[in-house]
Amino acid sequence: MGIIAWIIIGLLAGAIAKALMPGKDPGGIIITMLIGIAGGLLGGWLGKVIFGVDSIDGFFELSTWIAAIIGSLILLALYRMIAGRSGRRHSHA
Repeated sequence: MGIIAWIIIGLLAGAIAKALMPGKDPGGIIITMLIGIAGGLLGGWLGKVIFGVDSIDGFFELSTWIAAIIGSLILLALYRMIAGRSGRRHSHA
């Protein structure tokens, strides 16, 4: 798949991850989109490493979308943990 396809999948996967994990994110829509793109790549990599499957078969393959959404959920959760910690430190100062 080309880079444009990955960007589109990432943007949509980020939006789906945000819908599955509602809440306030400190970064807004731009950060959510970037998390989605990186999450798509992470999900594809994890699918290959952990399960030994090629989860990046094509744009319209279900495995590609599942991997991208799972990767986006992981990164969104990590981002919230990290951003939440730094936000708490600044509010106490």
